[in-house]
Formats: sequence, C-alpha cells, structure tokens
Amino acid sequence: MSNLPEPSLQPPFTFQDGTLFLVNKPKGWTSFDVVNKLRWKIRKKLGLKKFKVGHAGTLDPMATGMLNICTGKWTKRLQELQGLDKTYTGTITLGATTASYDAEEPINETFPTDHITEEMIRQAAIDLTGDLQQLPPIFSAIKVGGQPLYKKARRGESVEVKPRPVTVHEFEITRIELPEVDFVISCSKGTYIRSLAYDLGKSLDSGGYLTALRRTVVGPYLEENMWNLEELLTAIGDRDIV
Repeated sequence: MSNLPEPSLQPPFTFQDGTLFLVNKPKGWTSFDVVNKLRWKIRKKLGLKKFKVGHAGTLDPMATGMLNICTGKWTKRLQELQGLDKTYTGTITLGATTASYDAEEPINETFPTDHITEEMIRQAAIDLTGDLQQLPPIFSAIKVGGQPLYKKARRGESVEVKPRPVTVHEFEITRIELPEVDFVISCSKGTYIRSLAYDLGKSLDSGGYLTALRRTVVGPYLEENMWNLEELLTAIGDRDIV
C-alpha cells in the first residue's frame, strides 16, 4: 500500500500512535456523527478529556459505505487520504429533479421519460466520463465566504456556484428499470455523484436525482475491510489497547 497507512482490521488498537479505521457509515448518519461517536468511545477508553479523531472525505447522510477515519498522530495524514480516487455504486431516478440533486430535498420539477432508451442512457454515461468541469450542488459543504453552501441555500440566499475540474474514470450502467438506473462510478476527489445524476437526467432531456449511494473503494482500501460501526464500538470497549 506504498506509504499510505495500513487499516486497523482487528484489536489491539494503537490509538495515540495512530490508527486508520475503514468504517461502513450507516444511512442517516452524518460523517461527523460517526467521528463524534468514535471519539467519545476512545476518550472514554483512554480516560482522556480530549483526543484527535478525523475523517477523510465526507459522505452525505443518505449515503452508506467507506468512511476513512484516523486517530491520534495519523490525523495529520488525512490530506493523503482525501486525495485518493473513489468508487461508488448507487441509483439515479430519472424524470424528476430536487434542489439538492438527491432525495434529501423534495421533488421540485418532473419531466417525461417515455423517449429515453437504454442506448441513450449508456451513451450519456460515456459522455460524462473523462475530465469534466462539474457544477457542484448548491446543497453542498463547499464553503463560500466561510460558510457551507447548504446553509446559505437553506436560508434561501442567492448562491453562486462555480464549476470545478473533476475526472470520472468510469461511469458504468449496471441496471436499467426506468425510472431507476443503477451505476458504478470511479472518480477523482471532489466529484459530486449527485451532480452526475443531475447532469445525466439533463443530457437525456429529462431530470435526474440520486436516490441511493454507497462508497465501496477509496484508493487501495476495499469494502471487504470495512468495520460495521457497532462492531467497532464493541471492539474498542471490550479489548485492551496498546
């Protein structure tokens, strides 16, 4: 794994010298919720009032899958992990849009889908592969003027979002049962899968929004090595530490 940190797959854990946990984020939890829960558990285990725990690469609350979490001295290595390519699976629902480009916000517009063919969908995915200038959702954690965009959007403020360069290495369509389309996407850091869902719908003269998302791979780190959150919390509480 070159010079990247090795993930901790079983106890004992070296929390202070540094651990990397690959955690399967539960649906409905924010990335911060998961970090907070682990920090509280580790602090309790170590008997400390403060302890550093951080994550690399935020997942939206509706998403599940790999959250890379570092403790102790390895929190200084979060930047290394944030720059890694990522792979996602999920579902896009065609024929409608939402303000957040996913199911977190209500549908704000509907569109026809009768004209859409399988060939059109697969071609549209190909057209959204490669180096792109992507427009992030206004409901995102990108900061403008020191504040996340989603806070401004929820207050109804006018928000200007600038396109950002991203790379989509692969956009494979794995199931088509309209209005639903399943996919596998491999991409660079900073890529919004929600924006790809919106852009796919738009390129089909329709609408599209994300209804399911799971992060399965980050760089060399694989889904099979993820901890279930409850199992990790139990392992931290039940085992001795180094």
